[in-house]
Amino acid sequence: MSQEQVTKKQEPRTNNAVTEKVNAGALAVNLFEADANQGVDNLTHEDLALPFLKILGQLSPEVNKRDGKYVQGAEPGMIYNSVTGELFDGEEGIEVIPCHYKLEYIEWQDRGEGSGAPVAIHSSSSDILTQTKRDASYKDRLPNGNYIDKTASHFVIVNSKSPSTALIAMKSTQLKISRKWNSMMASIKMKGKNGMFTPASFSHTYKLRSTQMSNDKGTWFGWEVSKIGPVQDAALYQQAKSFSESISKGDVKVKHGESTEGTKSEASHF
Repeated sequence: MSQEQVTKKQEPRTNNAVTEKVNAGALAVNLFEADANQGVDNLTHEDLALPFLKILGQLSPEVNKRDGKYVQGAEPGMIYNSVTGELFDGEEGIEVIPCHYKLEYIEWQDRGEGSGAPVAIHSSSSDILTQTKRDASYKDRLPNGNYIDKTASHFVIVNSKSPSTALIAMKSTQLKISRKWNSMMASIKMKGKNGMFTPASFSHTYKLRSTQMSNDKGTWFGWEVSKIGPVQDAALYQQAKSFSESISKGDVKVKHGESTEGTKSEASHF
């Protein structure tokens, strides 16, 4: 017997079934509200994981049925949420609001060596790439044997039924897509009372899809970005603005970890 059926049995009969359902729903909300925040009131940014959105490839453990990280129904080209385990159709794509952008140079040891965490993270102003040489596998190697991944991180709100925060990290061939996306955001102009201006990145919504790419080195899935238009919902805009401000203040800490396709990112936030 469902909760709704139990509730109906306990409540007095009414001639209006719709009203009865509404009252049952309102009762549940009231109960939840009375106990708001209990059990999560002591959480800090160190305790919360920010989902990492990535496009699954042929070598992703999530598509390998023999791998412990296999996700049922996962296929190459799908978009995967690392925290919730949700899968999104790559061709249909997802709607996101970009809230913050960060470029970093991440120093790694080869897979299987060390802890699997970055050796160091160098800021966008670093000249670390001038110290590297491109090796046969197209990695930028330092004299100490480590390699550098130039990584563009896009912090976003996923615009779904329940909007949520997420991180999209682009590197290698996807850096071109990242630059294109940044150019799209910077080129938007709106007319205000003081003339033309460039709105905040979180003023507009974008569609992200996966698309198959290739060159003389192989074939893979990458991101495709297109602009949808201005954010229409005031509450959603405020959520995006608040997320942007929390990152700028340093409340979001990104923890990078090793994966079969190079790197993945996991972030904590408050």
